[in-house]
Amino acid sequence: MKFKLLTIFPEILDSYLNDSIINRAVIKKAIKVEKYNLRDWTSDRHRTVDDTPYGGGAGMLMKVEPLYKALKAINKKSKVDPKKRKIVLLSASGKTWTQKLARQYAKLDEIVFVCGRYEGVDARIKKFIDIEISIGDYVLTGGELPAMVMIDSITRLIPGVLGNAASIEEESHSDVNVLEYPQYTRPAVFEAEGKKYKVPTVLTEGNHAKIKAWRDKQLKEKR
Repeated sequence: MKFKLLTIFPEILDSYLNDSIINRAVIKKAIKVEKYNLRDWTSDRHRTVDDTPYGGGAGMLMKVEPLYKALKAINKKSKVDPKKRKIVLLSASGKTWTQKLARQYAKLDEIVFVCGRYEGVDARIKKFIDIEISIGDYVLTGGELPAMVMIDSITRLIPGVLGNAASIEEESHSDVNVLEYPQYTRPAVFEAEGKKYKVPTVLTEGNHAKIKAWRDKQLKEKR
């Protein structure tokens, strides 16, 4: 899987990309992450990527020309079947990202992320993307964090990335509207502020049938 990020801050997410599961996936060559600086497709000496909106209004909009040129160059470089790739514009008005979509996108070969900034992007860029995605009903400063959320949620679904495949099957949102059952680890009794907090007895007895029944009950109660 190739992830390509088009941004004006290509180094902003290095600390996350170079650590934890994402980094291990890169080392295993399960994924490849490429970053592109949008300013490389500007033509003025100030490398301008934004301008004031027509009709007035607060803030600045990202210009369509450098975005279009960048996507055209990235697309030309790609050797992936168009049916196996997506160009995603991260947008507060986009389709909400879900675990179901993450599973669908994990089957692709390449995803290009257009990370907006300022007050948004010139709407004409929508003619050159596949979909707008939002990670929730709130506004962020830019599209870099949403892109990382998508990359993380997709990467962990790629076979071989997680050490235990069961981790994917049993976690929250594996099924629609189903959250994961509560989990506990040592110590069996945790004491704090004069109170004792015990692990449910059924989990400490070693009866796997009872444990499964307990976990199934917890899942039903969370639906």
